[in-house]
Amino acid sequence: MLVVSSIEGLPIRDPDARYVGSPAALIGLVASIFLILDLIPRTWRMVRSSDLGVLKAVVAVFRERWLGRRGLVVVACLVSFYVTYLSYRNLKSYVPFVNGEIHDHGLLAFERGIFFGNDPATLLHALLGTGPIAHVLSFVYIAFLTFVPLSLAAALIWANRLGPGLWYVTALSITWLLGALSYYLIPALGPVFVKPAIFSALPDTGVLSLQANLAEHRAEVLADPFATNAVQSVAAFASLHIAVVFVAALIAQLVGAPRVMRIGLWAFLGLTAIATIYFGWHYVIDDFAGFAIGGFAVWAGARLSGQEWRPLESLRSRVPQRARAT
Repeated sequence: MLVVSSIEGLPIRDPDARYVGSPAALIGLVASIFLILDLIPRTWRMVRSSDLGVLKAVVAVFRERWLGRRGLVVVACLVSFYVTYLSYRNLKSYVPFVNGEIHDHGLLAFERGIFFGNDPATLLHALLGTGPIAHVLSFVYIAFLTFVPLSLAAALIWANRLGPGLWYVTALSITWLLGALSYYLIPALGPVFVKPAIFSALPDTGVLSLQANLAEHRAEVLADPFATNAVQSVAAFASLHIAVVFVAALIAQLVGAPRVMRIGLWAFLGLTAIATIYFGWHYVIDDFAGFAIGGFAVWAGARLSGQEWRPLESLRSRVPQRARAT
């Protein structure tokens, strides 16, 4: 980010300042809430099993769990993640100034060739309709905006084991880096920004408002990157929504997270994949690229954070003994 900003003479922006004040503030707020929720049950158990009062129990739990190596590691993870995310968002904003090519027409032609001349979004609109399902998929897609800070807090603060949280943060950081690289290699806007007529029948949802805002911010940045606090956030290849949720679902599967969490994450991933095509954010190949980035990030994150990468053994352990015998 610093190198590209210096070479191209572009400003460094806080990407979400106009919405939440700062992503760092949002992550800090979510982390604080999860910290409180982590302390409450542990304090309650200590009060019931000892003669300590509530205040002394809170202090004891906080000292035991957070005033030490674990607390320092969690803070380092959150700060490192924020710096990586800030760099990713600014690098994404710089794409049009570094590589002005747009590959949407080639991606559209490739996609239509695979689907016998049809647009996948049109097929989904015909299959699922453009009524209530549009609002459901819109909710799922926009939920991603809070999913990242919530999942970070859950992985680093709620989890008893810190190793999986380190793995998750490392994999996410790798995902941001590879995603930024993919934007520079194959710059594209996405179907809805180059063929908006395909999506004209969709109802007014939060996603449509978000798309309009992103198009407006892109125009502002291209007109004068110094005249606005906005960042350019339109990029199709690859889908980082898919990559990030796949990272979360795969790591949850490999570390043996609670069954309801694993099912919820895989379901969220499936609905997110549908939403990316349904609303025209991405081409189908963008989603496949997102899966590839996420899979590599999980593997690399395991190696870098010292976690065991044994996917086959992990999957076998989830299969009932009778099914394995059969």
